[in-house]
Amino acid sequence: MSSESWPPPLKEWVARCLGQMTDANRAEAQAELRESIANAFAEKTLWTTDWAGVQLKSLMPKAPPVLNSLKRKMNDNPPMSKKAKKAAAQKRNDANLDFGDQAALNRRAERFQREHDIERQKSMRGQASLQANNQHSHLFNRISRSDSPSAFGANSDDPEADPNVLDWDKYTIVGTNQELFKDYLRLTSEPKPETIRPYSVLQQTLVELKKRWKEKVSYNWICNQFKSLRQDLTVQRIKNEFTVQVYEIHARMALESSDMVEYNQCQATLKNLYDLGIPGKHEEFTAYRILMLLHGRNKSELNLYVGTLTPRQKRDPAVQHALRVQRAISMGNYHALFEMYWNAPNMGAYIMDYFIDRERTRALMTMTKAYRTITLCFIQNELAFETVSDARKFVETHGSAFFINPNAIDRDLTVECKSAAPQLAQIYEEKYRKVGIKGAI
Repeated sequence: MSSESWPPPLKEWVARCLGQMTDANRAEAQAELRESIANAFAEKTLWTTDWAGVQLKSLMPKAPPVLNSLKRKMNDNPPMSKKAKKAAAQKRNDANLDFGDQAALNRRAERFQREHDIERQKSMRGQASLQANNQHSHLFNRISRSDSPSAFGANSDDPEADPNVLDWDKYTIVGTNQELFKDYLRLTSEPKPETIRPYSVLQQTLVELKKRWKEKVSYNWICNQFKSLRQDLTVQRIKNEFTVQVYEIHARMALESSDMVEYNQCQATLKNLYDLGIPGKHEEFTAYRILMLLHGRNKSELNLYVGTLTPRQKRDPAVQHALRVQRAISMGNYHALFEMYWNAPNMGAYIMDYFIDRERTRALMTMTKAYRTITLCFIQNELAFETVSDARKFVETHGSAFFINPNAIDRDLTVECKSAAPQLAQIYEEKYRKVGIKGAI
């Protein structure tokens, strides 16, 4: 049992007991101390015992005995034999070996006190963090502040304080730039207020960017503007529903444009914002995260993440769909998988596009083991291809275009399974065994 796992009250009690020991009672007190800790550990009461109220009997003050000569004579110890003296000396030596000299005991007491101080500081930091997280519901109300700096900084009479900033202090930057659009530049020095847009301008910028996106402007320009918008929010430490909305919209645009680097960055930031309790489309992006973990074939992290889902999240249709996709892949039920691919809610199909060809290859490997021949129309319907020509391209690019009637039209083509099976297995090993996820965080 390591002292590192002891509760702080126990460490403080041990340090106090060690400081109270003297040469006369040290052996007895140390034995009683070890026995008390061992009993509490065996009864699993280390964390529930009120150690401040525990008193060792050997350390309690004793009244000096008043004995007459007769009693002293009766209580005189009989002379000890050489063997008894040797055993007593050995016992004293063992006690000394257990705890060392007085200097060692003092060092031990100091170490216990240091550990206690460290544990207390950690506890205070955790309480401060919890208090900060509990204040998210007051994002749009001015937070009351005292004259001295607090977890939220600033004084109550500070006219510059922004209710959208959780951890406001006198060093918080407030932008003054009034331009709606601004190119993204990586910061290489301390940001200046004249280059940062304030909260009100950023709101207008988002409205204009959504309009431009509907007008089919270049994604590269839109992405550049959104990164600049996100940077201005980060520099000013603005974390509220508007911030969540910005990252959600950019993530959807990135999915639609196959930009997984930006999508993964937005997803990682959204997870932190949701953990703060800021409302948003939490369930929608929970479903996306499950599908992304399926794409990455990260089974251990996927199982841990699914285990943390709340009942409310599990009732959401998008999350239920993602969990059914997980079950279909794990069971090899490709028929159900491709039906769910057609019916994916929100933008789930955009993420499934990244691993659907891998699952098609696995499904075709199973089919070629079960059938002697397969028509191309059957492959199209079963593996969720939009057209027969798409199915033929897939078969050809995966080395399984062994048609028994190669001169027929696409709809009548039939694949010879015995020849296609080994080629599919080889392609699967070469192409899909390893997964590369761009921008994964």
